Amino acid sequence: MNIEIDTHTHTLASGHAYNTLREMAAMAAEKGLKGLAITEHSPKMPGTCHIFYFQNLRVVPRTMYGIELLMGTELNIMNEQGEVDLPQTLLKEMDIAIASMHTPCYEGEKTTEKITQAYLKVMENEYVDIIGHPDDGRFPADYKELAKAAKRTHTLLEVNNSSLRPTGFRVNTQENCLKMLKACKEEGAMIVLGSDSHVDVDIANCQYAAELVKKADFPEELVANSSLEKLKASLKRNKKV
Repeated sequence: MNIEIDTHTHTLASGHAYNTLREMAAMAAEKGLKGLAITEHSPKMPGTCHIFYFQNLRVVPRTMYGIELLMGTELNIMNEQGEVDLPQTLLKEMDIAIASMHTPCYEGEKTTEKITQAYLKVMENEYVDIIGHPDDGRFPADYKELAKAAKRTHTLLEVNNSSLRPTGFRVNTQENCLKMLKACKEEGAMIVLGSDSHVDVDIANCQYAAELVKKADFPEELVANSSLEKLKASLKRNKKV
């Protein structure tokens, strides 16, 4: 399955990635994409950029090398109340926002009930467009409930290629992702395929994600980033207009 925009990538600004914004955009053009989302880790992630980085995103051109750029963030979900580590006033100004669980940042209980609660709460946030790598078994979730809430709130659930690598560090990702895809298919909830690239050559590399989507016989019409325009129309923040 081809994608026209990679919705989850990081540059040097995230602190543990390896390329500049221009290098990432140039590689996206070389790979034939139409769009690229730059989603730097938000401030509670150790080593990432300061809040000033996100406050200054207005200065970044939204087109480079013919690639449409969506400038945003990968937020940290902090607790079961669904709190994140950037203010609403700032999220409103971004083009896209992912919210994810990360072990250095999540401060709540890691039971299925509490993790599911955290996801459901953050999906109510009108400026959280995507839930990032909800496949991680270290943060167990009820995928039926996630899919129902995703459909209701117009939140996209991510199939994260990095999670699915044989060398990946997240837990039970294939099994959990298949459960999520089954639930999304039943509920009619939309997904995105994200590379979670931290290096330019990995942009749009969704090999493992695409294989799993095919294995699940998941309908392409529910894959939001199979086209750039479809993705933009599917972002929750754009549905408000």
